[in-house]
Amino acid sequence: MDKDASIPGEVLPQRDQLPQTRVSRAIHRFFGHVLKILSWIWLVLIAVVVINVTMRYLFGEGRIEFEEIQWHLYAIGFLIGLGSCMDSDSHVRVDVFHERMSLRTQAWIEVYGLLLLFLPFVSALLIFSVPFISYSYGISEVSDAPGGLPFRWAIKSFLPLGMLLLLAAGISRLTRAWSYLFGWPHRVD
Repeated sequence: MDKDASIPGEVLPQRDQLPQTRVSRAIHRFFGHVLKILSWIWLVLIAVVVINVTMRYLFGEGRIEFEEIQWHLYAIGFLIGLGSCMDSDSHVRVDVFHERMSLRTQAWIEVYGLLLLFLPFVSALLIFSVPFISYSYGISEVSDAPGGLPFRWAIKSFLPLGMLLLLAAGISRLTRAWSYLFGWPHRVD
């Protein structure tokens, strides 16, 4: 029987009970700084939406630039926020199964999921995003919409940045689960 197995009806600890390592603490502190900066993007997005709606419905003049900048700001917030969700363990999973597992089983699933699914997926996105951005930069890609935004490569550049942050968060999670299962890297709790 698992040493972490619990009594029926007892609430099992969640994955955030995994031990902290030096790597996970450093990455978590880094994400704290990233989130302070990212929080301003949402404020700017709200302002752009309010301006766009006001111009459209009060003055009858919509601007494609405002619509596109809304999409771009949302994409930036989403791509950068992915890593933060992974780091804070606030991402979506099938909790109906997960919550019934012992912490040891959860850690094993975390290790296998990260090594076999997560890392190859994020690596592929990183590898294939570079030519995607390079091509966009090379042709000076602009929006297809009349009056749309130039420098399409700039928004596309957030794809590898978001994936790098997601990769860092995945490595943090992996060190925590690995430390719980094997005692290395050493805990810093």
